[in-house]
Amino acid sequence: MNTELFGVFGGTEAFTRFRSMDEFDDVLVGPSITVGIRDFGLGTPGWTATYEGETGCCAIWGEVYVPGQETNAARWFLEAYERDGTEALAGLNGSYLAVLDTPDETFVATDSIRSRECFYTDAPGVRVFGTDSATVAKTIPDPSFRRDGILEFLHLGVTLGEKTSLEQLSRLPIDSQLRASSVTDLERFVYDTREFDYAGTLANRLERAIDRRSILPGRKGLLLSAGYDSRTLLAQLPEIEHCYTVGNSTAQEVVGAKRLAAQYGADHTAFGPDERYLYADGSKVQYSQGVKESLHIHHAGYTDEIDVDTIYHGLLCDTFFRGHFTAHVDLEVFGKRVPFERLDPDPDPIDVLLSRFGYNRSTSQELAERTAFDVDPESFARQAVRTEFESVLDRSDSIQNALNCCGIANQPSMPFHTQLADNFFASFLATDTELLDWHLHAPPAERSTDTFLEACKQIDPEMLRHRPPDRPHNVTLFNEMERFVRRKTPFFDSFESPWPDRKQLFTRYNFDQRLLPEFEHVHDLPARHKLRLNDFLGWVESWDDTADQHLRWIEQNSSLAQ
Repeated sequence: MNTELFGVFGGTEAFTRFRSMDEFDDVLVGPSITVGIRDFGLGTPGWTATYEGETGCCAIWGEVYVPGQETNAARWFLEAYERDGTEALAGLNGSYLAVLDTPDETFVATDSIRSRECFYTDAPGVRVFGTDSATVAKTIPDPSFRRDGILEFLHLGVTLGEKTSLEQLSRLPIDSQLRASSVTDLERFVYDTREFDYAGTLANRLERAIDRRSILPGRKGLLLSAGYDSRTLLAQLPEIEHCYTVGNSTAQEVVGAKRLAAQYGADHTAFGPDERYLYADGSKVQYSQGVKESLHIHHAGYTDEIDVDTIYHGLLCDTFFRGHFTAHVDLEVFGKRVPFERLDPDPDPIDVLLSRFGYNRSTSQELAERTAFDVDPESFARQAVRTEFESVLDRSDSIQNALNCCGIANQPSMPFHTQLADNFFASFLATDTELLDWHLHAPPAERSTDTFLEACKQIDPEMLRHRPPDRPHNVTLFNEMERFVRRKTPFFDSFESPWPDRKQLFTRYNFDQRLLPEFEHVHDLPARHKLRLNDFLGWVESWDDTADQHLRWIEQNSSLAQ
C-alpha cells in the first residue's frame, strides 16, 4: 500500500526483525512501542501526524481534527491525554488510528466506529500490529486458516467481529484499544436516545463537519452519485472543482449526477464501466484486507484519472442519517417487498442483518455444494450473525439500535474508503464525531430520509432541485408504483440500477478465465460470489511467499481447487 502504520510492542530490535526503518517516512521509539508511519500527507493539517515529547510519543494515522488552533493532532493528543486521560479520546475527530506511548500508558486506539482497521498478532513472540493485514500476516511463522472467517466472507461478503481468515491474526473491534497483552472496549459509541430538534441539529452539524474538512489541501474532487448523500458536500464546498461518477454517459445515474455538478459549477467526468470496473489491478484485492469484498471499490480502476489531491464522498451517510440497518415494516407491492418509513415493532434481527449483508440463501447453498466445506450455509450464517449481534447488545438501548450497531461494526463497504485514503487526502464526512453523536442520540424513527431531506433543505433550499432518477416522488409507494408501470409498459424506460451489470461485464471481458481459470466448477455462480473467491485467493497470495502450500490446505478442506 502507499500508506501504512506498522508497529510492535517492543524496541527497535523487535521492530527490525520484521521491517526496515528505511521503509517509513517516520519511526517513533517510545518506552514500550516502536511504530513506523508511511504517508504522503504526513504533517498536513487534518491528516497523519507524529510527535515525540519529553514524556513519550504519539502517532495518529489518517484523517484527524482536534479542538483549537493546534495543527499537529499527535502533539495535541499527547498533551491532552496527560491532562485528561481517556477523556482526551473524545477530542479526536475523524477516521484514524491513534498510537500513544508514555511511561504510564501504552495503547493503539481505533476511532469510535473502526473506520480504519488495525490488525495484530502475537504469533512471532511479540505483539505486532498494523493497518495492512498482509504485512502483519507475513510476520506469522506458521499461519493456519480459520474456517469460520473464510466461510463468513464467502457467504456474507464480510468476516464478522475480530476474526480474519487466519487463526493467528485478529483485528481490533469497534471502539477499542489494543494494549501489550489485552484488548479494551471503550465507551464512545453507545446509544442513548433523547428528544431534540433532529433536522435542525443535523443541518447545523453537517455544515460544521463539512467546514472542518475544507482545510484538506490542493485540488478538490467528489465521487458523486445522483442520490442524496454526496450532494450535501457539493452544496457546501464551492472549492470542489471536479465530480466523478462510474457509468455510461447516457445512464440515468450519470445524467442525474452531471446535472448536480452543473448546478454547483463543477466539472463532471463519467467513467465508462469497462473491464477496469471489476478487474482494476492486483491492488484492488489488497484493499479488501481479506475480510471485506473489493466489489465496493467501484472507482478503483479509474484512480489514475481522478486528477485531484483531496477527494470527498458520501459513504455511510445513508447508514448514520437515514437508517440503512433499521428494520422497517415492508409490504408486498406488485410481487416485491417494499420497505416503508414505519419501524417494525418486532423485527427478527438475524433476518434483517442477513438481508443487509447481502446473504442469498439459494446462492449460498450452491456455493456450499461447489466448495464442499462441511457446513450447512443457512444454519452457519444465522449463527454467525446471531453471535455478532449479541456481542453489541451492551452498546444499545433497543433492538433497532442493536441492529444499527451490529451493521456499523461490520460495515461491508469500508474498502471503498480504504482505497481512496491510500491514494488521496480522502475525507470521510460520516465519521465526524458531532454527526456520530447525532446518530447515537436520535431515535431510530427520526434517523430517516424525511429528517435528512429536511436538514438538506435547511442547509440549502436548492439542494433538492434535482431528484434521484429512481425516486421521482416523495412517497415510497408512489416510486414503486411508477417502477412497476415503467417495467411493464412498452416504450417506457425502466429505472436503471445505479451500478453497472456485473454479470454482463463478467461475460464481456471473460473474467471466468482471467480470474478463476482453474475453478471451472464455480463459473456458474453469480459474479459477486466469484469475485469473493478471487478476493480471498488474491489476498493469500499478497502476503504468503508459499501460497501454493496454503492453497493445498484449501484443496484438502474443500473442493475449491478441483
